[in-house]
Formats: sequence, C-alpha cells, structure tokens
Amino acid sequence: MPVPMASDFDTPPGTELRPAELTERLRSAAARSAVPPRTRHLREDGGARFVNRLALETSPYLLQHAHNPVDFRPWGEEAFEAARRADKPVFLSIGYSTCHWCHVMEEESFDDLEIAGLLNERFICIKVDREERPDVDSVYMQAVQLLTQHGGWPMSVFLTPDLRPFFAGTYFPPRDGDRGARIGFRSLLLELSRVYREERARVEENATGVARAVRESLAPAPPTGLPGPHVLDGALEQAAQAFDPEEGGVRRAPKFPSSLHARFLLRMWKRSGDEQALHMARLSLEKMALGGIYDQVGGGFHRYSTDARWLVPHFEKMLYDNALLASAYVEAWQATGSAFFRRIAEEVLDYALREMSDPRGGFWSATDADSEGEEGTFFVWTPEELREVLGAADGARAAELFGVTASGNFEDSGRSVLSLRAVPAGDDAAFLARVRPSLFAARSRRPPPLTDRKVLTSWNGLLISALAKAGFAFGRNDFLARAERAASYLLSVHLRDGALLRSSLDGRAANAGVLEDYAMLAAGLVDLFEATGDSRWLTAAISLHASLSDRFADPEGGFFRTPAGGEELLAREKPSYDGAEPSGNSVAALTLLRLAALTSSADDRAQAEALLRSFGALLAHAPAAVSEMLLAVDFFLSEPREIVLLRPASGDDDALLEPLRTRFLPHKVLVRCEAGAAQEAVGRATPLVRDRALLQGKPTVYVCRNGTCQLPLSAPERLAAALESTGA
Repeated sequence: MPVPMASDFDTPPGTELRPAELTERLRSAAARSAVPPRTRHLREDGGARFVNRLALETSPYLLQHAHNPVDFRPWGEEAFEAARRADKPVFLSIGYSTCHWCHVMEEESFDDLEIAGLLNERFICIKVDREERPDVDSVYMQAVQLLTQHGGWPMSVFLTPDLRPFFAGTYFPPRDGDRGARIGFRSLLLELSRVYREERARVEENATGVARAVRESLAPAPPTGLPGPHVLDGALEQAAQAFDPEEGGVRRAPKFPSSLHARFLLRMWKRSGDEQALHMARLSLEKMALGGIYDQVGGGFHRYSTDARWLVPHFEKMLYDNALLASAYVEAWQATGSAFFRRIAEEVLDYALREMSDPRGGFWSATDADSEGEEGTFFVWTPEELREVLGAADGARAAELFGVTASGNFEDSGRSVLSLRAVPAGDDAAFLARVRPSLFAARSRRPPPLTDRKVLTSWNGLLISALAKAGFAFGRNDFLARAERAASYLLSVHLRDGALLRSSLDGRAANAGVLEDYAMLAAGLVDLFEATGDSRWLTAAISLHASLSDRFADPEGGFFRTPAGGEELLAREKPSYDGAEPSGNSVAALTLLRLAALTSSADDRAQAEALLRSFGALLAHAPAAVSEMLLAVDFFLSEPREIVLLRPASGDDDALLEPLRTRFLPHKVLVRCEAGAAQEAVGRATPLVRDRALLQGKPTVYVCRNGTCQLPLSAPERLAAALESTGA
C-alpha cells in the first residue's frame, strides 16, 4: 500500500505544524508498517491522511491508533512536559487490542474529525496499552472505580499535568443522545475544558482528593500471622456457597473461568479427600469445555461467557486464559484420569502452538473478538453452513450435536455458537473427531479476527508452565521443546543486564518488566526444570528471583509491582488481587516455596513466609480475592516430597516416570538428571542430587521428605507404592 511522504500527511485538526524532524520520523515509521491503516480518513491511493506519535511504538494496540486524527502520544515525560508547557489537561485513554468497546470508541470518537479537533486543541492526548503497562492501568483503574464505582475498558481519565486524575469514566458515546446517553463525549470535552480553564481551584481540589484516595487504597496492609489450615477451610466454604450446582463455576452471569479456582479445589480434595471439592472442580471444568466459551472447532477458550450456562462467549481469546486453563485440565486429568480433560488440555495447547506462535520463539498475546466489523462472526454457524461443508446427513447430525438451529442462539443473527450437551462418547465422539477437521478448514477461509502479535513476558511464562506440565504428564516432547524455545527467546531477547523487559514485537523488546513478568517467567522455568531436568532453567529461575528480591521487595514482605528507582507513578502498588490473571505476589509465593524445597534455601523460605504474613489479613477474611495464593498456602502447610530420579548415561527413565506422570502430586518437587557429569551440573543448582547413586546401574528414584529419604527404588510399581504410602 502506498505511504504518503512527510509533506503529504495532513496536519491533525486542532494542532500546529509539527517539526520537520518529527514529521520525517513518523513518515519513516509509517513506511515500515505492513499493517493497513485503521481509519476512514484515507487518500485516493489508500494511504492514511493522518499519522501520530504512536506510529513509533511497538504495541499492536497503539499502532492501531497511529492514523487517528487525534494527536495521540505514548505515555512518557515528553507528553506530560507538553501538557505543562501548554497548560492543558491530559486525556488518558487506556485499552487493549482485543477490546470490543475500545474499537467502538475509536471509530465513533477518535476517528471523528470534530471530536479529534477538540481533543487536540484543548488536551494533550495519551494512549496506553494496558497489557504493556499494567502498572499505569492499575493505578488509574483504581481512580475510575473510586470516582464511578465501576471500571472497565476503554478507560478514559482526565489528569492534571502532574498525573493527578480529576475526572474519569470508561466508554462514552460520541454525542448527546447517542446510545441513550444524556451527555456525549463531545459535550463532556467542552465542559471539562471549561472547568479546567475557569475553575482551576475546583479541579486542583478534586485531583488532590482523588490522588490521596488512590494512594490510600493501594497502600499495603500491615503483616499479620502466618496462614493456617483455617484459611483453606474458609476458602473452600466460600467456594461451596458460590458454586452453581447445575452449570459449575459461580452462580452468576457473566461467567468467568477464573471465578471458581479449580486448581485450589483439586488440592483441597487431595489434602482432605473432600469429594465435594473434587465434584465442584470436575463439573466446572466439564461444563466450560462443553459450552460455547470453548472453541469446539479450533480449540482454546474465549474470554468469558455472557450468560450463566457457558454458552455465548465474549469471543476474544487471551493467551493467559488458555495457559491457566490448560494447567488446570492437566491437573484434573491427573486427579481423575478423565480422557476428556486430557483432550481439552492438548487441544488448548495445540491451538496455542498453531495460532499464537511467534516465529522468533515466543507466543502472541490475544486474538480479537471482532471480524468483518462484528463480534463473533468468525466462530458462529447456521444449519445451512454445516450442510454445505459436511453434506446433508452429516450436517444435520452436527447441527443436532452442536445445538445449531435455524433461529440461532447468538443475538438475533440466526447463527449459533457451537456447544455440546454432554461429554462425547462412542459413535458421537468418533463422528465429531471426523468432522471437526472439515469444519476447521471451512472456517479458516473466513476473514479471521486480528491477532495481537506482541509477546508479553508474564503471559509467556504462564504458557511455558502449561506446556511443561502437559509435556511431562502426557509424554509430549513437542510441548517440552516448544516451551524450551519460548524460554530461550525470553531469556535472550527480554532479559538485559539482569533486568526483564515486558514485551516485544517482531523481536524488538521494550518497556521495563514488572513484578508479574519476573514471577511468572520464574515459575515457568521451575516447571520446565522439573519436566526436563535441564539445570539451566532452574539456574535462570533462581537468578530471576534474586533480581526480583533486589528490585521489587517490600521490607514488610511481598513485592511491589514496579521496581525501586523506576518511573514514579501516582502510587506504588503492591498487587494483592487474583482476577483473570493471578497477581505476581501469588505466583511468587508458590515459586519461592518450591525453590526453597529444591535448593534448601533458608532465605527463599523466609521470604515466602514474609510474603504470606503480609497478606495474612486478606487470606483470613477474603481468600477468594487471592485464590491463586491459596495454592502457595496449601504447599506451605504440606510436607513436600522431594523426588530425585537418576538415570544411567545415555539411558532413559521412562518407566519410572509413568507413576509420576499420571498422579496428581501438588506437594512435590522433582529433580531428573543423568548420573555422572550432568549430575554434577544439576548439583550446583540443587543439593537434592548430591551424593545420590544408581541402584545396580539402573534408573533409580529417591523419595524424600525434609531431607530424609526412603531406600532408593528402581521398580515403577515400588515407586507407585511408595507414593501411596507417603500420601504424596
């Protein structure tokens, strides 16, 4: 597509002529872009009329807005200095690339010349990708919630030039009366601009109060005592009260996969034998995988269900959702032996490998809900479409099994989201396995949703964990190899001078890493070490946690989201809430305990205990808010088994692995290595392998607790018996 020369771009409405140097940089950036401009303001040759500073960024979301007539700037001192110099308020817009209402507000307002002119003339406009800057997003989301009692994206916040918010909201329709709104975005801009000019004292008072409230709300609570079994029991009681006995998950709509933590429930069953805990986990996982929230044709989970039956989803697919759910289904298979759970885990990961793989080694972030200008178009079907692909008989049978009807179940479109009534078995299972490839091939010819191609350190860490767990459990060496490739990419491209960067696009890394980047990558590396026995992953995890301690630690226990000495925001948050994504503190707590078990590090154990103390009050009174941290509490209150598996040089340990692959063992750490030189290398990272020997030259396993080991074993059946006898 032709790209205009510097002099050919129009000056955005309401702005002054740009310096020649900046104009040339923007022209060069636009010329390098392979993505068609997302704007209706095009020249006859198809090139964009406008360009802004977002063309210089690496975030696909920011690049989507690079040709808006709004003169958007990225977050940074340059933008705030411009606001101070011009004495203008800041309009901060935060969203992400797969956000449906972000796209709506872009089309309605940010691509509207009149509204763009008002924004450019009266405000300094900043656009932030919440996935690249979760620290900025979290602070200002707190302001939105304090001011409006709700939150969401697109987030729209108006700031003073010194970063204090004085007005906030989410989506605004463009004009008065649009979508039933009394006040539209245009009128709001005029009024806020007037108030800023004419009632500055009022703005200052409000901004000071909001800033103080944000800082107070994000201030960490004082530490309390260590959590005991009552924390787990209380969390289980709360889960049982909220449980939907018909559809699984929590009794409400919309329905989120993370709302009822299946991995915690599986651990409570393992800990106490509570069959109700197992039932809640099993029913929730089955119903999710049967519903429309699961992509019945291509695999992978959509973001959430808009109804209480997991039927009609919000269609975006997030890497973190699928990574977390794949781990849950792997553990559910180990706990129950359900072939259905194994199939879902493998399909989710096969989807990620097929559709989310960056050629350089990492994994992309998300796919959009929208295609062809509408949500869900790519994923829904009519009976006629099924017949066209499969023929009359097979099409009718597929429609019956998938619940596709002439009236449809998706809005008023006459199309249906595919779902299943029960776990397929027998002839139905064989039929679905036969027709799915044809449906997938036909669907692949439709215009696909956009993919956010940035590689996020934290989300990649979660997927590395899932691939490592599934690769080990299912004997899928392709999963392990792909996890190792992703880990190598992150450690080579995202790690600089001991510090992580958060994201990359096409191999260009940017943005300082935050707590969850260190915590989730370290957790993934520990899982990868246990699955492969390669000591480099454990060494890297230890190094990341040392860096985490140096840069992010709160002296009272736990970790702040941003590093000491980093960019100063309105508040320095210590994340404590596990939502769709677990907090970095929750992930770090479990990893520290695992590292302590693997390395005998008293410092790691002490740091984990200090972290749990710092969240003691929250764990005691609102455990559902930190559901991921409950996994760490469960591990902390157990006596983890230390399992060391040695194999002869050039030999394999497959037979001894089988009892470990197929059992749900949440309270264990595993070290695998080859006897001899490789054992010495692993021994430099973990003392568990030191002074261990093969039994009669055969693959040998040691099962230990608190450093005290049973006699070495070389027979798989004896290992299985040992695991049973020790309650592992």
